[in-house]
Amino acid sequence: MKVKLLPIAAILSPLFVALCIPSVNAQQGESEPLDISVPGLNEYAAPQQSRSLALGDAGQVMLSARLTEDSEDIPLGLIWRVFAPEPGPDGTLPLIATSEGGTSVFSLAPGSYLVHAAYGRAGATKRITVSRDTKQENLVLDAGGLKLDAILSGGIRIPQNRLRFSIYEEHPDATGERPLIVPDVRAGSVVRLNAGTYHVVSTYGSVNAVIRSDIRVEAGELTEATVEHRAAQLTMKLVREPGGEAIADTAWSIFTETGEIVRETVGAYASMVLAEGQYTVVAKNRDRIYQRDFIVAPGRNRDVELLPDDLVEAPQDFVE
Repeated sequence: MKVKLLPIAAILSPLFVALCIPSVNAQQGESEPLDISVPGLNEYAAPQQSRSLALGDAGQVMLSARLTEDSEDIPLGLIWRVFAPEPGPDGTLPLIATSEGGTSVFSLAPGSYLVHAAYGRAGATKRITVSRDTKQENLVLDAGGLKLDAILSGGIRIPQNRLRFSIYEEHPDATGERPLIVPDVRAGSVVRLNAGTYHVVSTYGSVNAVIRSDIRVEAGELTEATVEHRAAQLTMKLVREPGGEAIADTAWSIFTETGEIVRETVGAYASMVLAEGQYTVVAKNRDRIYQRDFIVAPGRNRDVELLPDDLVEAPQDFVE
């Protein structure tokens, strides 16, 4: 796996603005920081328009956010949510006001509030106190960006429509599973995340070509990570002669060398991506069973033809 860090400007690019619900993280600031879980906060969908609570005795509060203490204010792509600090009857925090963009100004009645800033999947929450005097609050997200890609052995590019990534938390939860943070990430897209280590799963195709990596995201940096898949695209065909036309209505079963089944399908062709290794393909057409062993070499896409010579006696498992 190759990892490269790029400047902060790549994270701030408006081309990669993603209005997603983030996880909640406490940050330091002039007001009292919040270091607790906030019930109900993640249940709100991204708002479609801004609204504020404008009252005659309201105080003005200007909210801004940064990726790091030393970086510039984020100019766009933020989602601001202002919550009442106490849960309502339904157990969730009442949403008082929202805004989208960069730095935002709210008119709020004097009192205490929880402010949440979302930037892609990165986010921070802070408790603020509003008075009748105008004040400014800044949240430090402690966030960066992650850009993922994958190649085959020898640097061969993988078609993007055959490749996907999923980003998980680094450590398993009480159930032993890692919580999923972002599913189905496209290669080349930038995901904004709070700084930390994440478990990334890269899947090529839909069978068993899977690579797992732990990747560190640094605050204020764009981390580019490229993983290498040792796999190939195979197309199975049952033919009457080499290079002949594939026979329709064939049932296919693909096994590993240890006998574990990895794929079953029906059709004239059985096309799939398989990880490097030794396999056995079994084809059933009408009452005949065909079987052949083959090897998948990294990056070597090819056809695997089953011929009349591959006809075998039907095992008991296939008897109807």
